Amino acid sequence: MPRAKSPLLIELTANERSELEQIARAHSAEHRQVVRAQIILAFVDGETIGGIARRFGRRRRIVHKWAERFVRKRIRGLDDAARSGRPARFPPGGRVSLGETALRAAG
Repeated sequence: MPRAKSPLLIELTANERSELEQIARAHSAEHRQVVRAQIILAFVDGETIGGIARRFGRRRRIVHKWAERFVRKRIRGLDDAARSGRPARFPPGGRVSLGETALRAAG
């Protein structure tokens, strides 16, 4: 017996589709953003959650999670949620702002 379609319904505006397609094709965007945009586009194009999960190597619950978040928050829902815990102490890339001393590796 074929699986029923998801009860989630996503309808995109022209601007949303354009932005998602731009993210999905981007070479400079974070990989997770690209995959999330591709998942939403596949969902809108009528693919099943199971089919999308197989295609992108994700679990069905993860595909459903991103579709649900997109329904609630639209494109901003594809961003990572804030996490609890202490913020990073050192900035990525080792950049140091003015007035701070940089750490040096032992030579």
